[in-house]
Amino acid sequence: MRESLFETLVGAAVVAVAGTFLWFAMDRGGDGQTQGDQYDVTARFNNVSGISRGTDVRIAGVKAGIVKSIEGDPDRFEAVVTMSLDEKWALPEDTDARVSTDGLLGGAYVALEPGGSFDNIPQDGSGEITFTRGSVDLLTLFASFASGSGDGGDSSAGDAGSASDDAYPVEDYE
Repeated sequence: MRESLFETLVGAAVVAVAGTFLWFAMDRGGDGQTQGDQYDVTARFNNVSGISRGTDVRIAGVKAGIVKSIEGDPDRFEAVVTMSLDEKWALPEDTDARVSTDGLLGGAYVALEPGGSFDNIPQDGSGEITFTRGSVDLLTLFASFASGSGDGGDSSAGDAGSASDDAYPVEDYE
């Protein structure tokens, strides 16, 4: 009787701890909201592999917001990403958005690189980032280097100008 009471108490403690962790995860995870006032901005990418709802949006490595939603545009064959950013980040109109990863095996995030424009993207929810670069498929990248198409130039021996001479032949006009 004594052992079964002890096992029951240990089981109840395990369930209570698991419930606490579940409550914490639901409270913190939820919709992935950031702190403070926010505004929405959209961007169109050709490839958003590795990005999902709740993914970080970073400026200079600092978390500036989250990915709110990802939808496909069947007319333009692009992914439309809606990001929720903190209002303190007033982005110039020529801001560049790209999908990056934390190292070779790290998770993906959206990196924003502000440009030099004097005009800012509207913070009323109608703003769109027009300069984007999608994620890079590492398997395709490695395959291109392995096949030799990623060496960046002519690998044959010869003078430095031979590749440009072959590309643009010069004809004598007399």
